[in-house]
Amino acid sequence: MSQIGHNISLTERARRIRRHALRMGEVQGQGYIAQALGVADVLAVSYFHATNYRPEDPDWEGRDRFLLSIGHYAIALYAALIEAKIMPEDELETYGTDDSRLPMSGMAAYTPGMEITGGSLGHGLGIAVGMALALKRKKSSSFVYNLFSDGELDEGSTWEAAMSAGSYKLDNLIGIVDVNQMQADGPSIGVLNFEPLGPKFEAFGWFVQRVDGNDIDALVKAFDAARHHAEAAPRVIICDTKMAKGVPFLEARDRNHFLRVEPHEWAEALRIIDAGVQA
Repeated sequence: MSQIGHNISLTERARRIRRHALRMGEVQGQGYIAQALGVADVLAVSYFHATNYRPEDPDWEGRDRFLLSIGHYAIALYAALIEAKIMPEDELETYGTDDSRLPMSGMAAYTPGMEITGGSLGHGLGIAVGMALALKRKKSSSFVYNLFSDGELDEGSTWEAAMSAGSYKLDNLIGIVDVNQMQADGPSIGVLNFEPLGPKFEAFGWFVQRVDGNDIDALVKAFDAARHHAEAAPRVIICDTKMAKGVPFLEARDRNHFLRVEPHEWAEALRIIDAGVQA
């Protein structure tokens, strides 16, 4: 991982990621805030425990690649990139505006640290397989992480990629599935039932772990086990997360795939996040 800020706890990193996301959401008054709040713990562990990178050199050849397949989660990844000092914090005020390096859907050409343009759902894992194969040919020790959503399990391309990763025994590939049980058309399992999810990946030859994606200690153990697993096989961490985690009045909303938040509610959400655990 980056060598910055070892004295800051992962819990505090997650709180700050949530705060950065809320501040960006306030700029537009709406957005994919519930996903950002829900996946903040996963991103904190990814960037401040598991992933090797250099903030001052986002294109460093020796880095681990962190792919955001779910392009509409860009606000969440921007918050992590800001916390990691890959992007400056003052740019969050430009979120979603013309000429911003922080467009509302992630675009690799715009944002340092954004490895792929992931707006077409279901493509990320296939790209990750290609990157993992290329790194093996280069004799690189770097890992490829691919964060994708339970909604992307509806896409056949995801399962083609999963099958090919197992066939190629890509032990440098770590998939991260955000299972938050919500997509644009409603609860994820109600749209298309993907359970039992773990056994499906196991059948394709993956090393599988399933954890509470809002439990930082469990995430640390899972990421460590994924990186150090001895078998020549791709690894997947299935993360059960709660939409809008950390802001109870947003957690309670039934339809929170795309949140519209009233002006006074942003301040209340920030107040709740700021009342959380400090470093």
